[in-house]
Amino acid sequence: MSSSGTAPAYRRLSVDERRTQLIGTALGLFAHNPPEDVSLDDVAAAAGVSRPLVYRYFPGGKQQLYEAALRSAADELEQCFAEAQTGPLTRRLVRALDRYLAFVDEHDAGFMALLQGGSVVQTSKTYAIVDEVRRAAADQILFHLGFEPGQAGPRLRMTVSTWITVVEAASLMWLDEEKQPPVAELRDWLLDHFVALLMASATRDAETARIVRHALDLEEGDGPVGELARRMLPVVGDKGHLLEVPGL
Repeated sequence: MSSSGTAPAYRRLSVDERRTQLIGTALGLFAHNPPEDVSLDDVAAAAGVSRPLVYRYFPGGKQQLYEAALRSAADELEQCFAEAQTGPLTRRLVRALDRYLAFVDEHDAGFMALLQGGSVVQTSKTYAIVDEVRRAAADQILFHLGFEPGQAGPRLRMTVSTWITVVEAASLMWLDEEKQPPVAELRDWLLDHFVALLMASATRDAETARIVRHALDLEEGDGPVGELARRMLPVVGDKGHLLEVPGL
């Protein structure tokens, strides 16, 4: 209440503004609590509105509101991997991972409930939304490797999809380990995994080898690939016997 004794004026929102407000409020609650622990009364209280008003905008109740909030989060996650197609590939992935891990950090409990599939409100529809994020991330990465959707061969697509699975699993473990190691170390470790997976696939697949050679042309000596190569040398530098083929 103001010093004059009058209550602050209530501002009426348009239909779109009110819906956006409710989705944002729900997303904030789902971000820090498992979805099954959030009620419509919680959303209404946090938004400063009545429960019937929430139902007016989401007649399907909590499930409909959860799906709308999930769709909003998915749209944000999909944008994490959007980057201009210029400069070294690893520099682009560093920026993408920074945005992705910042989202994970901000939406910790909700992110865990979502990807672990433990939510009582998870349905085929919510799973499809999550899977869409995975496919969009894969398409973005393949785009940075020079491919339009559907153009890359199966081995390269499997390599990229495998890495996305690693990123998800590592993110969940990072949250479970109370966000240790520091996020920058996690990001660099995930980037190392991407480079290592690409290199391994390139030894068995001509298409991957071609795009890896092109990507390496753009890398810098002081960049992530150069640093990884220098860290690997002390590990394998004195293992020349691995290059020998018995009987030759």
